[in-house]
Amino acid sequence: MKNYRICVLLGIYLMVFGTLSLNFCFAQDKIIAVVNNDIITQKDLADFLNFMRLQFSRQYSQEETEEKIGSMKADLLDKLIEDRLILQEAKKEGIKLDEARVKGRINDIRKRYPTDGDFQNDLLRQGLVLADVENRIREQLLMVSEVDKNVRQNISISPEEVTRFYNQNTQEFVSPEKRIIQAVTLDNEDSAKAFASSLREGGKIADLASRYQASVNKIEVNKATELKKEIAEIVFNLKIGDVSEVQKIDDKYYVFMVENIVPPAQLTLAQVQENISQYLMEKKMQETLTKWLDELKKKSYIKISQD
Repeated sequence: MKNYRICVLLGIYLMVFGTLSLNFCFAQDKIIAVVNNDIITQKDLADFLNFMRLQFSRQYSQEETEEKIGSMKADLLDKLIEDRLILQEAKKEGIKLDEARVKGRINDIRKRYPTDGDFQNDLLRQGLVLADVENRIREQLLMVSEVDKNVRQNISISPEEVTRFYNQNTQEFVSPEKRIIQAVTLDNEDSAKAFASSLREGGKIADLASRYQASVNKIEVNKATELKKEIAEIVFNLKIGDVSEVQKIDDKYYVFMVENIVPPAQLTLAQVQENISQYLMEKKMQETLTKWLDELKKKSYIKISQD
């Protein structure tokens, strides 16, 4: 299961924002697609990317943000067409929104910034204004409601499905080996070497920490834990009771001792049934959503510019 990632179509559930409002087509905008009575312009594409850049910039570095933006470009027009179709259905069915939900989302975004001025400046950097954000959130919530009504509400996962999936994939439900590590941090290299030597000779870590004014943290790690490469190479080559050589990382000196190693273990159905149910729901959600969108496309007028 870990190697089979389900990605629900962009702009529905994984993204808090993702749908562009219908922009007025200015003379300088190039029309790149027509979806029934709506148009999608080059400006829509640019605005969408700017909005995603705003969203990603609060979570990722600039390099990571641009990498994610780049990965979206290939299928972007298809996603915008699908978004437009869903929004048209929501409006046709007269779905109403509580505007308090829109304001709540705006407040959630603002909280990610130190000040409101920082929030406004970030919007300007992306070529957006607050009204753009409000419109996108409003349309996103309309789309979510429409998909809930036509897709999610028609999906259920039975206990038998969960059990069957577990029995067919038991090898995937194994907890990784865990290591309980005592990580000691010191400011001085000589003190760190003396600490490590005394620890190997049987000294008590708490007593040594007091003597050498060291900071000690007990951490639990496995191969999936995000560790610096140099630390991972050390701790996963130590045996129980082993003490590492002194390692300088940035401006600190570290000593690591393995307190315990917990071997891999088979997880029970009870331990993983919630995760399996969620996985199966997302998988079935994607399949049903794709089928529903294909039906919408068949009965819609869609023309993509070839220029």
